[in-house]
Amino acid sequence: MSERGEAGIPPSSERGLSGPAPPAPRAGSRIALVTGASAGIGRAFAEALAARGHDVVLVARDAGRLETLAAEIATRHGVAAQVLPADLTTASGRERVAARLADAAHPVDVLVNNAGLLTMGPFTEADVERETAEIELNVVALVHLTHAAAAAMAARGRGAIVNLSSIAGFAPVPHSATYGATKAFVNSFTHAVAEELRGTGVRLLLVCPGFTHTELHDRAGLGPTRLPELLWQRADQVAEAALHDLDRGRMLSVPGAVNVATVAAASVTPAWLTRRVARLLARRTG
Repeated sequence: MSERGEAGIPPSSERGLSGPAPPAPRAGSRIALVTGASAGIGRAFAEALAARGHDVVLVARDAGRLETLAAEIATRHGVAAQVLPADLTTASGRERVAARLADAAHPVDVLVNNAGLLTMGPFTEADVERETAEIELNVVALVHLTHAAAAAMAARGRGAIVNLSSIAGFAPVPHSATYGATKAFVNSFTHAVAEELRGTGVRLLLVCPGFTHTELHDRAGLGPTRLPELLWQRADQVAEAALHDLDRGRMLSVPGAVNVATVAAASVTPAWLTRRVARLLARRTG
């Protein structure tokens, strides 16, 4: 399952909305905006894109973590790193980031929609407000920002949008029912919009990681799992594989041989069997 790097941080961390102006992008530089950039896969994407020479716009709720990361990236890679604190579960947060994506004076060349939330446990015992927030972040925010970026990029005739999904989007996921459903939406949505934008110069990449070593489990309230290490990847492996697939013009990136096999099996296995296998895996993650 993919990493979430956005929700679960106290609202008070969305500080720094006013104050010193962010560092200006370098003249002629390429700009990448990454959501959920403060940790995990989002941070790995920000580092990898900065290493490629992109100036970066870092989005998450925790302004303090973003400021630390921005300073590290600017020092390590010699690029401009802008901090953009925003709570993407709210309409105002989404509008704030969408406005940055629409800024024609400093166009964003690559959008990485990484921010996400994972909930686990029996659905009937879930906090429905948290389930709703999961939909707001995993689906509504991704749609909103994809729309803002795609419109601006299509007008320029170039750009790339990377949408983070999960192998969980290929089958029902008992005990993570809402999470799996949101990722199934991301899969279908990204494929459809990619086809609509064919020939415009705007590329979409759907990234579907499996189990990834990040802060995911702590933030979902889980302890150590009993899953074998063979099933796990590092965040930097996911980001590098995705950017490699983006370079090659692919529309789907499934990092890791185990995950490729899982997706292939899910596509030909009856839903009743995939959901039972997923239920067994969920028990081993608890």
